[in-house]
Amino acid sequence: MRRGPLQAGEKVQFTDRKGNKITDQLRAGQVTQTSHGIILHDAVIGSSEGSVVTTVTAKREDQFNRQHPERDANKPWKGSRAIGGWEFTVMRPRLADYVLSMPRGAQIMYPKDIAQVIQLGDIRTGMRVLESGAGSGAMSMNLLDAVSPEGELTTIELRPEFAKVAEANAAIYFGQRPQWWDLRTGDFDSVAAGLPEHHFDRIVLDMLDPWNRLEQAWRVIAPGGVLTAYVTTTTQLSRLAEALRESGQWTEPMVQETMERSWKAQGLAVRPDHQMIGHTGFLVIARAMAPGYEALRKRERPTKDTTTDIDELSAEQRADELEELELRDISDRKLRKVLRDLDAQVGALGQ
Repeated sequence: MRRGPLQAGEKVQFTDRKGNKITDQLRAGQVTQTSHGIILHDAVIGSSEGSVVTTVTAKREDQFNRQHPERDANKPWKGSRAIGGWEFTVMRPRLADYVLSMPRGAQIMYPKDIAQVIQLGDIRTGMRVLESGAGSGAMSMNLLDAVSPEGELTTIELRPEFAKVAEANAAIYFGQRPQWWDLRTGDFDSVAAGLPEHHFDRIVLDMLDPWNRLEQAWRVIAPGGVLTAYVTTTTQLSRLAEALRESGQWTEPMVQETMERSWKAQGLAVRPDHQMIGHTGFLVIARAMAPGYEALRKRERPTKDTTTDIDELSAEQRADELEELELRDISDRKLRKVLRDLDAQVGALGQ
């Protein structure tokens, strides 16, 4: 946690009166380009969060260009943006702000999903957490923050270049590489095979085929530990949920997705924004059973078949199946009532 005056090397967020945000790293003698001129970093370094900085005038920018001709070499259009006199509030970015603005290679998990992983996955201070799929480090940084230096995070990333991106983003945010982070590269099964048995309190999977990783995941998680998997498609969701049930080593999976919509509240004009963040992914959450015990399952009705594909049935079987579905959807008594109501409404058309 950084406090006090803003220092060189820190990331800051500039926000203007229209809500436009620019996130940049403070460097002595450098500037941030905006559509209303430039912000001199030397004017920001040493100031307090919540200060207001004003972009410089065209005259001052021309002077800066002459002192640093290499900055805008072969970019003559940059001079036309030197309007100046535009105000920005300066703050240290929240973790959510930093995640959305940081350099990234792989697609990140949105803050709305990360928050649910932390809450529903019950990830707290001092816990030992195993993560698979570092990507650009968005989830990793939130897990590091949640477990704190009192806990530990072990991350397995298949691609070394993604691991480097995640590590650099985390180092910039925390000011140094977190010492409670064990970042390893390789495929999940091979790396997890070398981890101690039932060592981790929580596991977070963000990968293409989490259903193929359940065996090693159960071996390294403690009994009662929470597994949280993030998948983006319904086919992934179905395969993972069925694999969890078939193994008998995990409780009945809970599945959910989160929609996010912001609102405008200005005087009496209170309404939802026209745009929202809809589907980004599904969270599948289950808990590990103790060795020697099989998860309890809800007993399904014998007639309720949710696995057989209707295309695999014969013509007679399909007819029986459709008849059964129709009977299940509406009873004869309800059907007679619906027909009476519709007859009355049709009869009223000519009146």
